[in-house]
Amino acid sequence: MNNKIDASFRDPAGFLYRKDGTLLRQVNDSYATHYEACVASGLYDRLIAGNLLIPHAEVDDAGMAPGKYRVLMPEEIPYVSYPYEWSFTQLKDAALLTLEIQRVALDHDLSLKDASAYNVQFRGGNAIFIDSLSFERYVEGVPWVAYRQFCQHFLAPLTLMAAGDLRLRQLSFRYLDGLPLDLVSNMLPASTWFRYSTFAHIHMHARSQRKHQDDARARETIAVSRLSKTMLVALIASLKSAIGKLSAKDVPTEWGEYYDDTNYSAEAMRHKESLLGRFADTYLGDVPVVHDLGANTGRFSRIVAARSRQVVAHDIDEMAVERHCREIKSQGSANILPLVLDLGNPAPAMGWDLKERSSFHERARGTAAVALALVHHLCITNNVPLDRLAGFFSGVFETLIIEFVPKEDSQVQRMLATRRDVFDNYDVGSFEQAFSRCFEIRERCPLNESHRILYAMTRRDMSA
Repeated sequence: MNNKIDASFRDPAGFLYRKDGTLLRQVNDSYATHYEACVASGLYDRLIAGNLLIPHAEVDDAGMAPGKYRVLMPEEIPYVSYPYEWSFTQLKDAALLTLEIQRVALDHDLSLKDASAYNVQFRGGNAIFIDSLSFERYVEGVPWVAYRQFCQHFLAPLTLMAAGDLRLRQLSFRYLDGLPLDLVSNMLPASTWFRYSTFAHIHMHARSQRKHQDDARARETIAVSRLSKTMLVALIASLKSAIGKLSAKDVPTEWGEYYDDTNYSAEAMRHKESLLGRFADTYLGDVPVVHDLGANTGRFSRIVAARSRQVVAHDIDEMAVERHCREIKSQGSANILPLVLDLGNPAPAMGWDLKERSSFHERARGTAAVALALVHHLCITNNVPLDRLAGFFSGVFETLIIEFVPKEDSQVQRMLATRRDVFDNYDVGSFEQAFSRCFEIRERCPLNESHRILYAMTRRDMSA
């Protein structure tokens, strides 16, 4: 059975589809010349050798639509993430990857026709380009058509976050095709007008866009028209230097120092880590993707990752995710992907007809979750009843390792100290009753020197 991927409809060069569960990409006749140039020039082989581009194999398939030139079978990414879920460092890595690919492409007389952040994913801890059809033959003197898109998708949000607050990343959630440069220019401090890269690529770029707002071609090509290849290489180097100098401010946040402010004794922490390792060995070994919800800086993600193929470590705190990402890069934890996620408002389906960008629920469905020290925050801080919480978990995950933190725990007591306790049904019995309706509790283990309990559960077959 063939199913066209809803997100893959904008590019006339080709599209993605599934056949009997296998991901395939149709290359259209209209892109044949550029595709052959990419292969014959050696660009494809060079990018693959450098782990810059996802590899593919040419396969014999009829395709899904008229005008088929080739059918490719790309290597599939374990979990698709989006720029509005990335940390500062991940977006920076994706930007530098895109620039390096453009530089290498020019060596082979090709050029990127787009510079969308959505053309990048993370595999084995590293950014990798996933669109094999983003290249076109380079023509001397023709401007880089992807320049504006690169600035909007990468340079603008990175500059804004570096100059201000990591939470400004959330603007990318609203502007799926990159941040408007005039908006970013107005939000940046006056000092950025005296920095060449920001002055040229954002402030003057935005001013030129406004000046030529009725000239579509000028909006696309402003500031880079009629560049020789040598000048274009210099432009790429200038952008690369500008991106490389940007850094995120390491500031204290509510959850960034979580592990420095826990109520675990040394024995409770040791027991929790030991139990988690055993549960992961028993229940998560065959699961392709495990979601660690409320992962913070990844202390427990690393325990799960030692027993799993891929761990996606989600947290609401941008600084915690940023620190986790930096630690992974320094230690080389290839099968952990840190992402920003607010479980109280998870990423919905977005884009054209709400089908271009899949929701968190769609992407995570059928996998497993680890939820440690999370239930009390959702139930008490967010006022989510236990039955609604159990319904959410069972609607997405097949397997669940979850920790219940009762009212007797000092962390819950601290939360209740500043609000009225209206949570009459927040107790162990109510928790087990709510979750038992949709999960089978496989194990229940109280933590030593703690009021907390760790559970391993598998979803019930509600159709039986």
